[in-house]
Amino acid sequence: MAPDLFFRKDVEAMDRDDLDALSDARIRHTIHYAAEHSPFYRRWFSDHRIDPDTIKCHEDLLNLPIISGATLREAQPPYAPDFAFRSSVWEEIFTVHETSGTSGTPKSFFLTWDDWSRYAEKYARIFVSQGFSRGDRVIMCTSYGMNVGANTMTLAARDVGMAVIPTGKCTFPTRMITAYRPTAIVGSVFKLLHLAKRMTAEGIPPQDSSVERLVVGGESFAEESRAYLSEVWGCEAFNTYGSTEGTMCGECSQKSGLHVPEDLVHLDLYDPLLKSFVSDRECGRIILTTLLAPGEHCGNLLINYDTEDTSGVVSRDRCHCGRTHLRIYTPQREAETVWVAGTPFNKVDIERGVFSVEHMDLLTGEYEAFLYPGDEEGDAVLRVSLETSGPVPEKISGIEDHIRESLLAHRPRLASAYADGTFQILFHFKMPGELELSRLKGRPRRLVDRR
Repeated sequence: MAPDLFFRKDVEAMDRDDLDALSDARIRHTIHYAAEHSPFYRRWFSDHRIDPDTIKCHEDLLNLPIISGATLREAQPPYAPDFAFRSSVWEEIFTVHETSGTSGTPKSFFLTWDDWSRYAEKYARIFVSQGFSRGDRVIMCTSYGMNVGANTMTLAARDVGMAVIPTGKCTFPTRMITAYRPTAIVGSVFKLLHLAKRMTAEGIPPQDSSVERLVVGGESFAEESRAYLSEVWGCEAFNTYGSTEGTMCGECSQKSGLHVPEDLVHLDLYDPLLKSFVSDRECGRIILTTLLAPGEHCGNLLINYDTEDTSGVVSRDRCHCGRTHLRIYTPQREAETVWVAGTPFNKVDIERGVFSVEHMDLLTGEYEAFLYPGDEEGDAVLRVSLETSGPVPEKISGIEDHIRESLLAHRPRLASAYADGTFQILFHFKMPGELELSRLKGRPRRLVDRR
């Protein structure tokens, strides 16, 4: 990568020893900030008999308890008299945000302007690493409001020198493509596929448009779906991952994992079944710790926070792009993971089979999967519904076999359960608009456990 394709080369290309030293220094400062400004962590340190002065480096975080989303909810109204995780006075709070609340009462987050500056820098680094620069024009198809993603990327675009077209949705009129000639679009895989279909129907082939790159965020996806998306649009598609909690990571031009901004956030991996942290070689839950520099403020500081998203470390070595910050695999949402026969699988595992290139002339890519109980206790039935581009195709068996083999591959216990009939996989083919998720608003869950 050329030297100018860095937003902060002094930090992004920092030697590993210097980067670890900077991270440790910020961990020490963050711990003391928590002890001074966070009502929750003051009590947490006391209840667990933790002396903040003993937390000096990232290895020391491994000895601290894990904080969950449930912990956050229990420390705010209506379960508590005030917001114990708020770590700045109201005079310093710039915005207030809530999570979607799909798993219970929404979690509240308070952001200072310092938080927004850190968030924006994370995304600015990602944009530049993907080849964005001054003069790019980006349509932002992520929602503005209580979700921080769109606003964060808009601020990042300002810092990079990019122009933003803040549609908030992918349902904008296609004339915006021909009038403003955007060089990039930010959205989810399925939103971008829907847009491409609409453009084609209106005589605007996506491959002939001004769009040079796509940025996909908001959900995990299979490499097969990314490949199909790139083929439809005729350009590269980059992966990003972010959350209100501050875990903004993204691919660079090499697409060899998502870079974690290690000077702004610390990441560990945890196995909730073993109740222990795991090594880089293993898959685990992403555990997040906010990192603050001296003099910075934080509205909702988090230490050892369980994001409930799983990933693993690709490498801590210097990337071919020149960056030294560690790279992780695409995180998968725990809420989109189910267990059958002692084996976990995710909606991404189903998606790999759905987006097989040889079947995309018959399918639209839209699908939904539901897990039901079987006839006997412990049995399970997976019903996969696929949207077709027209009448039910003749090649049904080939599509079914491919999705089934993709799911069972490398899962011996699941394959054994399928062989003995305790796990069944059923397929249904639907015309456009007939899937259940077609009637739902927002981002639907494509794999739902109904047992």
